[in-house]
Amino acid sequence: MRQRRIPCLLMRGGTSKGAFFLADDLPSQPAARDRVLLAAMGSPDIRQIDGLGGGDPLTSKVAIVSRSQRADADVDYLFAQVNVDRPVVDYGQNCGNILAAVGPFAIERGLVATDAAFTEVRIFMQNTGQVAVARIPTPDGEVRYDGDLSIDGVPGSAAEIVLTFRDIAGSSCGALLPTGRACDQIDGVAVTCIDNGMPVVLLRAADLGRSGYESREQLDADQQLKQRLEHIRLQAGPLMNLGDVSQRSVPKMTLLAAPRAGGAVSSRTFIPHRCHASIGVLGAVSVASACLLAGSVAQPLAQAGDGEQQRVSVEHPSGEFSVLLTRTPAGELIQAGLLRTARLIFAGEVCIPGAIWPA
Repeated sequence: MRQRRIPCLLMRGGTSKGAFFLADDLPSQPAARDRVLLAAMGSPDIRQIDGLGGGDPLTSKVAIVSRSQRADADVDYLFAQVNVDRPVVDYGQNCGNILAAVGPFAIERGLVATDAAFTEVRIFMQNTGQVAVARIPTPDGEVRYDGDLSIDGVPGSAAEIVLTFRDIAGSSCGALLPTGRACDQIDGVAVTCIDNGMPVVLLRAADLGRSGYESREQLDADQQLKQRLEHIRLQAGPLMNLGDVSQRSVPKMTLLAAPRAGGAVSSRTFIPHRCHASIGVLGAVSVASACLLAGSVAQPLAQAGDGEQQRVSVEHPSGEFSVLLTRTPAGELIQAGLLRTARLIFAGEVCIPGAIWPA
């Protein structure tokens, strides 16, 4: 049987890389679509040698995009986290890094027309039901990818893409603090369960006998720590209105320590069982938000101000991630802004075995 060819763009968004598809180019039935995505990425296999994936959660991601029928959006974006070593595709979260490339993809595929020097693309995030706005440089009617913005975790520099979020608190869990408290105790450890765009469980590294400054490789090799984090994560899932999370990649687990490179706080994030090389976009928003919340495990460690607009720098293993937070005079968080970059890597067709999706 001949291989099936599917139109695809491979794009970097922020510190992640993924396969981008038009929804109409994939099966409409979810189970069939998952089989196609697993085959396209080469999962399950720790090397993903037979697909596009790079053997890492950060490079095993998919964006499914379509023209939106909503009045407040130009395109709909469904994010899929394709598990590397298990035949599982998870739709239970957003990915803000991949989001950075959705606007450029929509323009490349003709879903959105360019508008002068900059084009704004309103993106409905199907996973969580919120809208983000991406401001993309489009001189001469085309996406500009080269530029001067450098972000930690990505070599070189590229054009600046501004992402703005509103009303993302509780996007997956129903509330910014889904347990109703800024601090809970799980297995005798103080944790903050927070969802400002990404469900995250925050813990002080010192409470687990770690410094919080360990390298990614050290933490990936720390089986005792990972087992303890997973035991806490499985209990946090129901408390955060996420149910049984044993087969899901949320909530993320983030170890915190005091900053030591001029930022607001130092972080080490697991997604959910491997240490992140940096930190996810929406994960950084949740961590930064906790730095401003009295009573959270982050607040005593954080170096942050008390103004209505705050630039909160979250340190991570490969640098820092700055989040621009706006809150009301009463302290309510109302908007988050980020600077990201993206790049088109290739445009073509990904081939999968014909038996996976017969013509």
